[in-house]
Amino acid sequence: MPEPHTAHSGCPVTSTFGKNRNTVLILSGRLIVSILVMGLCSPVLSQVAVGHTSLLRSFESSFESSDDFRGFSIVRAEDFDCAQELASKMVLQGGFSHKAWIFKARAEDNDGWIYRPHRAYPTIQLHKTPGGSFRTPCLISLWVNLDMPLKQKSKGKINDWFSFATLSCDESDRWNRCVLVNITNDGGPCSGYIHLVHVPKHGEQIHLFQAGNDNDPKGELRFPFNQWVRLDILIDFDGRNGYAKVWQNVILVSYAKVEGGKGTLAQTHFGLYASAAIPFGSIFNDKLRIKEILNEVEAIALVKAQW
Repeated sequence: MPEPHTAHSGCPVTSTFGKNRNTVLILSGRLIVSILVMGLCSPVLSQVAVGHTSLLRSFESSFESSDDFRGFSIVRAEDFDCAQELASKMVLQGGFSHKAWIFKARAEDNDGWIYRPHRAYPTIQLHKTPGGSFRTPCLISLWVNLDMPLKQKSKGKINDWFSFATLSCDESDRWNRCVLVNITNDGGPCSGYIHLVHVPKHGEQIHLFQAGNDNDPKGELRFPFNQWVRLDILIDFDGRNGYAKVWQNVILVSYAKVEGGKGTLAQTHFGLYASAAIPFGSIFNDKLRIKEILNEVEAIALVKAQW
């Protein structure tokens, strides 16, 4: 059974990081000063894409600075039985990574009338940056390290799932049109493989290509837990010809059309977003880049390049 994303209720944020005030979070009983806060979005390329009226822009964070997410909203992790911090224990580059973890299940199963997922992440509200929402296509590159049990539930029940990324073209607090990058354990042909969700329409999972048991009999493209994995996500929210692709360690694993787009990427979140019944587990994020690109040719070149 697919993940329960037939409707996205928005990103329930409880605080906003203002430009002119220090940010303080209390996570798991510890005081952490300014741990989640916006990278400066400055033009980094000289090319101008068709339909673009300015230089292509890029947002980058290696989760080193307390200024990285300034002005963006964050989820209050303790309200979702989770915690988050900048951590030095598991780092790909620099001195810190973003760590989020679950400290207890929120429900016995994932089928309750009340939607109770685990959440622990900063949002990246590109629509609040100079120049506003990023114009698509965009390429998102991110390193992740996941240690979390995902269990298959009894027949008819919603299985455990984890979401690495949520991408939205909607600037409102409801995040009305999203595309997600998920993994689940459902016993099906794509169980254990990263896949796109809400494609081509909201609530659907129809792919033009999807890695799975049928085309990967040795299971070489199954998501590897407890190690750093590079994800590259191409998103084009074009209203007529939208689509998305996901590469795992430079290999394509999921590809689908995307309908209902507005031509822009308004906001995103990464970190921890997972089903209610998961009792524990952690996710580390490092080296994040969100980049406006000219076309898929540029995306493929960037995917093949070292990051």
